[in-house]
Amino acid sequence: MCRTLTTFPNSCLERAKEFKTRLGIFLHKSELSSDTGGISKFEWASKHCKERSFSEDVLGWRESFDLLLGSKNGVAAFHAFLKTEFSEENLEFWMACEEFKKIRSATKLANKAHRIFDEYIRSEAPKEVNIDHETRELTRTNLQAITASCFDMAQGKTRTLMEKDSYPRFLKSPAYRDLAAQASTTSTSASSSSSAEPSHT
Repeated sequence: MCRTLTTFPNSCLERAKEFKTRLGIFLHKSELSSDTGGISKFEWASKHCKERSFSEDVLGWRESFDLLLGSKNGVAAFHAFLKTEFSEENLEFWMACEEFKKIRSATKLANKAHRIFDEYIRSEAPKEVNIDHETRELTRTNLQAITASCFDMAQGKTRTLMEKDSYPRFLKSPAYRDLAAQASTTSTSASSSSSAEPSHT
């Protein structure tokens, strides 16, 4: 609980501040801005989104974890939050698996598989994800005959962990709640403006 400045000077208050700072880019670089900038290695997508406005995109993140993962802005925001909890490796592994499954070259697939395993799966890996021993060993066995699905079990368990653990905390975080409130206000204002426009017949 982040209640007092004196009790938690360097932990949850600082993490909350860092997350809010990271998400500040979303508050200032919405679809109304021509300067979309760059967000780490994630692309800014709201400018190119035709079916969902930026505000609708933000509000959709709380509807389901699938909608969050299906939004490039949502993934970037969730990644920013996970970094404040020092657990961004789970999302990065999930994303690496998604990219891995798109590879068509057998040689590139094999090389990428070993890099993913060494970075996320093996014991004491630099970004080791939290999976059980059985899943880890099954994934190791899968590398003997590499296919696009060799990380499916590990990816699925990591996704489930994020959905049940990190995702609810993300939605309850002050930074996301502030962002959603602004998105809701923006969406309401846009609707009001649209309905107030005179019709031309």
